Amino acid sequence: MTPRLSPEARAEALAALQVTGWAEVPGRDAIRKALKFRNFSEAWGFMSRAALAAEKLNHHPEWRNVYNLVDVTLTTHDCDGLSELDVKLARAMDRLAEGASVLGPDDPLICACKG
Repeated sequence: MTPRLSPEARAEALAALQVTGWAEVPGRDAIRKALKFRNFSEAWGFMSRAALAAEKLNHHPEWRNVYNLVDVTLTTHDCDGLSELDVKLARAMDRLAEGASVLGPDDPLICACKG
């Protein structure tokens, strides 16, 4: 079983990830990031690259895609909370999402096709 992050490791990881737009999910031990790409092709390309990174870690995101938006939530179901796997996958996704805009937690998820 994958262990949850210790309180110290969690605080350190969250501080670094918040700088890149990751936020804690209210009511869950999880993190979330919503990304806006220029078009569907860029969003899908990111998801394809992220899927390969996820497979390599054997750790898979909760995510959804609408046109140019990708909304990602990371948590480790095995330990019902955040683990080092979430931190590693979040960092990999940050590297892969170059050029995307980060939506804030209160921004509506409206794709470019809506204006």
